[in-house]
Amino acid sequence: MSATPEVLLLDYGAGNVRSAAKALERAGMTVRVSDDPADVPHAPAVVVPGQGHFRQVMEAFGHSGFHGPVMDSAAAGTPLLGICVGMQMLLEGSEEAPGVPGLGLIAGTVRKFEADPARKVPQMGWNSLRMVGDSPLLRGLDESAFAYFVHSYYVPADVQVDNGALTEYGVPFWAALSQGNLHATQFHPEKSGAVGLAILERFRENVLGG
Repeated sequence: MSATPEVLLLDYGAGNVRSAAKALERAGMTVRVSDDPADVPHAPAVVVPGQGHFRQVMEAFGHSGFHGPVMDSAAAGTPLLGICVGMQMLLEGSEEAPGVPGLGLIAGTVRKFEADPARKVPQMGWNSLRMVGDSPLLRGLDESAFAYFVHSYYVPADVQVDNGALTEYGVPFWAALSQGNLHATQFHPEKSGAVGLAILERFRENVLGG
């Protein structure tokens, strides 16, 4: 038996698996990288990375065979962590690819930042995190914490989430969320220094119990 909590990191062809694996390992987890959907039902926790265009990500996810097993796993209460577009996938869809369904585990639609001379799109840089409720990912985190974002699309603040962190780039949006067994960050923990590491450590400690 592993001395550290194990997570299954999905390799479906549309996520930066290597950097995510390194970050999870640094946070004290045993990482099993898999491209086999048959591994999902036995996983104690599932991590869904995501990088690229929403349509390409969802199509890759569908073709991989992971869709059904991940939906079953989420319904069974298995902890799930989405990173970057992996967070956006949890919603019903995205303005980036109208008509392409997301996983629909959280009600709402991902929006695009409107063009503004004062703010470049995509957003690239550090944003503060304003805690809402009691997310296990953020418990005890310094109120002045900043995380690093690279994105053009966002989960709007009016999406009904009980726990997480809001931030703002012209409009308020969810930087991180925890809804039941679903957890996610829009920012890249592996690019967010000590704060990113602390958030992944809290996933290990508060969600996985390790």
